[in-house]
Amino acid sequence: MTLALPASAPTASGQHLDRQGLAHLLGAGRPALQFQDCVFDGEDLQGLDLNGAEFLGCQLTGTRLTRASLAGTRWRRCRAAGAVFELCDLTDAQFESCDLNNTDWRRARLSSASFSEVKLTGARFTDAVTLGLTLRDSLAVSADLRGISFRKQVLQGLNFEGADLSGCDFTEAVLTDCNLTSAALKNARFARADLRAARLGNIQVGDLIHHFKGSTISAEQAAVIVSALGVQVV
Repeated sequence: MTLALPASAPTASGQHLDRQGLAHLLGAGRPALQFQDCVFDGEDLQGLDLNGAEFLGCQLTGTRLTRASLAGTRWRRCRAAGAVFELCDLTDAQFESCDLNNTDWRRARLSSASFSEVKLTGARFTDAVTLGLTLRDSLAVSADLRGISFRKQVLQGLNFEGADLSGCDFTEAVLTDCNLTSAALKNARFARADLRAARLGNIQVGDLIHHFKGSTISAEQAAVIVSALGVQVV
């Protein structure tokens, strides 16, 4: 399906763009560009000013965007596995239905950014600024999400299996259809979090004390934990 784009913004469609070609399109004083079905695979786009741009169905596999200005950008149905967003300004950026596996977001500014129905398996967010970041209905298997705050958020459909959630703040969060199996939870905080609709995996009583203290779990979840101790629950 071809998405309708506002006529007021310049549009590049179906092009294979390198750094030189993109810089030419940007030009001086040009309004935000929209890219539809364009290919940037493996290109070096470091440091470019793309604030407000929209990427629809684009390919950016292995693209290097280090230090690029990407505030307010929109990304839909893009394939960007292995892309490098290190030190980018992605304030208010939106990612929807994108392949972002093994992407690098280290030290990026992701304030108020949102990720919906995306693949983030193996992605790295070390030292990223994530105030107000939202994530839903997404795969974050084995992702490095250390230190991110999900405080008071309603988290829906997130697969954190094997992810590093060390130091994450889930205080008063509600986790629905989320998978925490085998996640690293060192110093993660779940005070007053609602985990009744989450998959916790094979946790032990010690895990409740060290990782889930102050949270709410279901009677069924509690029964599984107690049964693992060899105690029959009737």
